[in-house]
Amino acid sequence: MATHPPLQRAAIAASIAIGSFAGAGTYTFVNAEGLSYLSDDPAGCVNCHIMREQYDGWRHGSHHAVATCNDCHLPHDTHLHMLWVKASNGYHHSYAFTFQNFPEPIRIQPGNSQVLEANCRRCHAIEVGEITAHGTLGVPTDPLQQTDLFGCVRCHQSSGHGPTR
Repeated sequence: MATHPPLQRAAIAASIAIGSFAGAGTYTFVNAEGLSYLSDDPAGCVNCHIMREQYDGWRHGSHHAVATCNDCHLPHDTHLHMLWVKASNGYHHSYAFTFQNFPEPIRIQPGNSQVLEANCRRCHAIEVGEITAHGTLGVPTDPLQQTDLFGCVRCHQSSGHGPTR
């Protein structure tokens, strides 16, 4: 039996580890319909069963004809920021849904609430211009308050999709 030098054994072990990781990642991406998350199609968001209620609410809600998930839940300031938020959300959603460690009902995170609020104001700038000019809508600075609804969605909970509470 031939012996392999330590460097060659390490290269073989690394190749096996990388191949296993790449194979598992590819399998997961294909099985989870990963390409659908890269689109602007709201049906991609419902690949995860936990989003069914939100998707159905959006389909029957007032924003169905004018906005997709990405219009409300991704920033529109820079392309890099949008990609960062989409990747970050994808990672956190995948992790939470894989390990089943998310609250029910699901809750929007404070950073995503800020994105949502900015998009409400962006699309409805004419309607809320006078209100926001006086600073009466805003993100609470207290982290404990940020888990509650604030700004536009405090009063307009069902505008985007279904009740949030």
